[in-house]
This record gives sequence, structure tokens and C-alpha cells, in this order.
Amino acid sequence: MSDLGKIDPDFFDEYLYPRLGATRDDVALGPKHGVDFGMLDVDGTAVVLATDPLSVLSELGFDRAGRFALHIVLSDVAVSGLPPSHLTISFSLPPEMTNEQFAELWAAIDDEARELGISIVTGHTARYTGCSFPWVGAATALAVGDRDDVIRPDGARPGDRVLVTKGPAVEATGLLTTLFGDRMELPKATLADARERLDETRTVRDARAVTEAGGVTAMHDATEGGLQGALCEVAESACVRIDAERDAVPLRPGIAETCEYLDIEPWHATSSGTLVVTVSDSAVDDVISALEARGTPVGVAGTVSEGSGVYLDGERAEHPRVDPSWAVYEAFAEGESD
Repeated sequence: MSDLGKIDPDFFDEYLYPRLGATRDDVALGPKHGVDFGMLDVDGTAVVLATDPLSVLSELGFDRAGRFALHIVLSDVAVSGLPPSHLTISFSLPPEMTNEQFAELWAAIDDEARELGISIVTGHTARYTGCSFPWVGAATALAVGDRDDVIRPDGARPGDRVLVTKGPAVEATGLLTTLFGDRMELPKATLADARERLDETRTVRDARAVTEAGGVTAMHDATEGGLQGALCEVAESACVRIDAERDAVPLRPGIAETCEYLDIEPWHATSSGTLVVTVSDSAVDDVISALEARGTPVGVAGTVSEGSGVYLDGERAEHPRVDPSWAVYEAFAEGESD
């Protein structure tokens, strides 16, 4: 297990799996490393659910921090093809957080949830000694729908095309420059471009557009481990091979320069907001049109075939395992980088 960030498959296999409590027939999809969500099948009705830590970055201001935190939670359920519909939240607040600050945070979450049609059904809120920003709790998102409408994470098939939205390092670039950009020696225009990427870390509406276009066989949000890690996880889940070309993937303004400055490999860095979508060949144009109608950049990055593994520009690419953005975040947060 790495010192920071998500656990690796070896840790999962040794410590978590198969110690998963009782076996129940209604668990249609249980925990698996690199898979975004779990699923219950209740007499043909799918209940998709995912739990994530609640990361409230107070430096963003509590309105923006609330919206950012909510969308990180919702992404794992949105890629199922069912729209998120229910939410539970548990807050473990730092004692220094004021009532007014919490009110601003909660109002933002409520406003965004209402717009997306999501009901908050239960939760827990308290202040505790030892709690601190940004990790102030956890939340579980749910989506309810017909089991036949679920886009499974292991659904990629030989002959599919691989689409990628937005490209690498969207979250890492937007977050690090927004929080610490004043301490970075980057041109003002580059810094402004990089900071705009933070508002692209949302997947719910893109996932809905992709689903409605049809022909989608798998969908995955490129979080820790970045775009390269996400491609590896899609290929591993479906036991297929993916061939992709880097130049076919969008690259958003400010990302290349910022990652070079921070000595981050952009394809290994967290990129929440970026979707990896496998699509039947006949549906590619419809999915691209649906995304472009939303103003979301997308590229046809590659193909799915029989075999295993991921090949980028013809060379075998392994899962990065460790996301480099964590070390950069820690260095800035502790004041070691100027």
C-alpha cells in the first residue's frame, strides 16, 4: 500500500477481499479494486451505490467547496448509466468550523442536489476534536433504476471504440493551482487556464448525455492513478486489450505547462471529470455529438480487442499505482514548496 492515496490491488486482496461479511443473493456487483460502484438487484430493480470521503477544501470558499465535494461523491454512481437519485452524508466537522460556514456549505450542496434531482435521505452531523479540513466525513450516493439499464464497469467488448473526455490531469491541475498557485512560478495566463480546470471535475451531466446517446458498454471516471490507471482498470475489469493513442486525447489549456512545472506525469495524475467510455462502433458518432452539444471535448482514443492490458502509442502501459499529485499536495500543504 502506498503511503498516500488509494490502496493498491495487493492490499485489497490481502486485507479486504474476501472478508466482505455475509453472502447475499441480492448483491449483483460487490467490491472490486478499480471498480467505481456496487449494485444490489432487488427483484429486477437495480440499486447502484458508492461511498467516498467528503473532501471540503475550505480554501475554495464554502459554496464552491460544497459543490466540488458533492460531485466527487456523485461521479462513481453516475458512470453506472443511472442518474444519482439519493444521498446520505455523515459530517465529522472540525470544532473551529462556524455555523455560518456550515450553512454556506450545506446551502451549496442542497442547491446542487435539487438541480440534479437528488434527495438527501439521512445522515449524521457533529463536531469532533481531532477532525480537520479537508477530510470532514463521508457520503454515499445511490441511483435506482432498471437493472437492464445499468452500464457495468466490466462491459467493454472487442470491437468497441474508446472515447476519452477532457483528457489527463484535469483535477490535479485545477486543484493544485487553485490552492497553491500563488506560490508557483507560472505565467499568469497559464495559471488562469489551469485554475479553470477545477470546474471541469464534474461528470454527472456528461454521463447522462453519454447514456442517453446509447451504445455505451462501459464508463469509468479517471480519478486516482489518472487516465492511464483508468484505462488499465477498464481493460482489467472486462479482460480485454485496449490500444490508445495519446495524441487522440484532448489536452485542456494549462495542463501540460503546470504538470511540467510540478514534475507530474499528467497521464498518472488524478483527473476526476474525465470519462473513459467504451462504445459500440455504430454509436460513436451519436455519443460524440451528445458530448459536443454540451461543450465537452472528446476524442476517439483507441479500440478494444481480444487480449489483455493497455498499449499507449504501441507500448505496454502499466497501472501507475501511485498518483504523483498526492506528494505535490502534501509538499505544498506542509509549506515545503515555494
